[in-house]
Amino acid sequence: MQTFPIYQVDAFTTKRFYGNPAAVVPLQDWLSDELMQHIALENNLAETAYFVRRQDGSYDLRWFTPELEIPLCGHATLAAAFVLYEYLGYSSTMIRFHTKSGELTVEKIADKLMLNFPARPLHALPPAKHAELMTFLTNVLGKPPVELYHSVNNYLAVYDSEADVQAMKPNFMLLNELPEVIGVIVTAKAETSAGYDCISRYFCPNAGIPEDPVTGSAHCSIVPYWAKKLGKNDIRAYQASARGGELFCAFLPQASDAGNDRVTMAGNVVPYLKGEITV
Repeated sequence: MQTFPIYQVDAFTTKRFYGNPAAVVPLQDWLSDELMQHIALENNLAETAYFVRRQDGSYDLRWFTPELEIPLCGHATLAAAFVLYEYLGYSSTMIRFHTKSGELTVEKIADKLMLNFPARPLHALPPAKHAELMTFLTNVLGKPPVELYHSVNNYLAVYDSEADVQAMKPNFMLLNELPEVIGVIVTAKAETSAGYDCISRYFCPNAGIPEDPVTGSAHCSIVPYWAKKLGKNDIRAYQASARGGELFCAFLPQASDAGNDRVTMAGNVVPYLKGEITV
């Protein structure tokens, strides 16, 4: 048997039991994919993050839901950075992570940690596919969106009002049949949520998570959309799950190459648990 340290924190919140919980397991060397998946299933959180230090002081980072490994995760990256700063003695202002989505950085800025992620551009759907999905999502979400796009691993559905997003009660049994993507992001302009520009929710039963509490990767699509819609690059976002979470975001367009646009997302982290697992 082997033992490993484990930490659990709440990301994108200043209050314990809010935001999105993530487990973090620091490693000296990689475990098998099968064992990392078993640990993630046993933790039964939206994501479990694992990292291994490279010789140059940067880190390889991977994320697992209870069902599968995913290519990008915001809140668990925030959690991994917090563990490095809070518990493992990391002292530089920036952490570099190497992931399946390329190099990601996390900077310590005052009381927050700021992620720098690749933007995920939105694409129009072919007419037949658009019509098919509009019917499907109307049945699943209870109301048709006013706009619908495809992004990396997700569909993004835009709604008329904050109330539409807040009141949504998806049919998760039907949503589990959603083909080709992991989940659906729903978003609207913030109206009554003071100080926010947009709100969202994220439904992803295909990843073993009916509703993710706060989703950094979803904001790689949400932030560019609202930046262009609202005519400003600084976006304060609220994810309106039962736990709720806030993200202080910025869209960083690259004039020379739109394919390299970036999104920054800053947030707070609250510690919950540290211990040891035996496998």
